[in-house]
Amino acid sequence: MARIKEFDSDKALESAVGVFREHGFDGTSTEMLVKAMKIGRQSLYDTFGDKWALYRLAVERYASAETEAHIRELRSNGRAIDGISAMMDRVVAEADRACLGVNSICEFGQSRPDLTEVHLAADHRLRHAARVSIRQAQDAGDMDRSASADAVIDFLIASIAGIRIAARGGAGQEALQSLARLALRALMPR
Repeated sequence: MARIKEFDSDKALESAVGVFREHGFDGTSTEMLVKAMKIGRQSLYDTFGDKWALYRLAVERYASAETEAHIRELRSNGRAIDGISAMMDRVVAEADRACLGVNSICEFGQSRPDLTEVHLAADHRLRHAARVSIRQAQDAGDMDRSASADAVIDFLIASIAGIRIAARGGAGQEALQSLARLALRALMPR
């Protein structure tokens, strides 16, 4: 008779997200995962498949949660520019924790189509929401109109990645806040 699962698969997956955030795919052993997830090796394989399948699920979970958090901040204020600023503030506040999205892109680039698909889906959702906010900020005169909304999105996404990489490299909160302020200042009307 088959044993009944004695663990919460959502909590186990969230624990795997934490391990992969900190150590990446190659730096994470199965032993590290079963210890953090508090499950047996066979339960890991039975529930999540192999290490790659678990990694992909972890990246998908993380990307979805991060995208939702960014969108929530974009929509958090009456003025679009304040929502964009709130999103950047959130990035700075969270930058002390490794970013699984940035790390997975650095580790794999576009070499794994199934992982690229996860990144593209999250990117599409964030870009759609950001495009609306950017156009509103431009229409309100709070943001330079000379750059297209897509160019501004590219700049903001690159700035977010840069802030997270700087944090991973040891930059302190003051330096990270300065990077976010400079990014926003670059978008102001001239």
